[in-house]
Amino acid sequence: MSYLNTIEQLCDAALHPGKTILATREETGKDLVGCFPLHTPEEIVYAAGCVPVGMWGGRTEIQLADKYLQSFCCSIMRTNVELAMKGTYDMLKAVIIPTFCDTMKCIVENMKLAMPKVPTIAMAYPQHRTLSAGVEYTVSEIKRVRHQLELILGKIITERQIEEAFAVYEEYRQAMRRFTETSAEHPDIITARKRHLLIKAGQFMDKAIYTRMIKEINRGLEDELPSGFQGTRVVVTGLLAEPIEMLEIFDENHVAIGADDLSLGSRLWRTPAREDVTDVFQKMAWRVADQKGDTFFYDSEKKKGQMLLDLVKEKKADGIIVLMMKFCDPEEYDYPIYKEEVESASVPMLYLEIDQQLTSFEQIRTRVQSFTEMLL
Repeated sequence: MSYLNTIEQLCDAALHPGKTILATREETGKDLVGCFPLHTPEEIVYAAGCVPVGMWGGRTEIQLADKYLQSFCCSIMRTNVELAMKGTYDMLKAVIIPTFCDTMKCIVENMKLAMPKVPTIAMAYPQHRTLSAGVEYTVSEIKRVRHQLELILGKIITERQIEEAFAVYEEYRQAMRRFTETSAEHPDIITARKRHLLIKAGQFMDKAIYTRMIKEINRGLEDELPSGFQGTRVVVTGLLAEPIEMLEIFDENHVAIGADDLSLGSRLWRTPAREDVTDVFQKMAWRVADQKGDTFFYDSEKKKGQMLLDLVKEKKADGIIVLMMKFCDPEEYDYPIYKEEVESASVPMLYLEIDQQLTSFEQIRTRVQSFTEMLL
């Protein structure tokens, strides 16, 4: 049952990111590079001999960030700027920021002032990422990030190193795809709260070490007898599943996550690399091109709604829960489109507006409880 201890270790790591990041630096002897959401090319950072650190915000009192960001910006970005201004990120050698939304485009320049000691690297993905020109543009952006990181770190990042890093990340992605399957089969052990924490812990650790721990958990879960879970099984979609108190409400009401479409979740690993592509930069670019139903990538066919319905059917879920990050424009733009599809299919759906700075959860508790009772 040692895998249960590993579960507790990773949950604790996710609950104390600052402590975990410092422990990772001490354990590995590697420098740290911050990676804003979403789809940052972490393989380049890892190839440079650094640990990519996920910058997914958190709960903190916003005192300084209003100098740069309006109150109608999402709480992840506001928290990141706040922590930058307080010097929390001064331990980082650099920060990479993809520019997926209007707020993130502003953040690139804001962070240069909010965090003058740490260099920032902006990155843009093409809108038409599936065209050959789009793939080439993605390759050029990845190579530019590599070059800027080389200048900041004062070292050459070879293609061989990138290939080795990519292999580490492919192993991680494969392990996480298996984890989403095994965790769904044992919601009595991997509750909604634990599931999120286990996933989040990987944002603050060396991926090779983290992957070994996830594989151990997978093996432990595979050896367990079926759980016979009698609660409500759902598919969740959104940016991320926070605050943690919301997930505790899920657990109180016996709501298990059968599958997810989350940016801090399966969007990170659900798309494998193409086996017929040999160049590592092309592999990375085609992973972006092949990503389907992702809110933050342009999709002219709007496949997300059908993808959610397919997940509900595949996982025999009772419904869908939308975790809508307040003031997240891309997620809000997508919602009316897939809402209509889900309603047309008569699949129950619960919409929850979330914010990392929430302190009162009674409304969420009432709505989750009502949703589960409706499904009985």
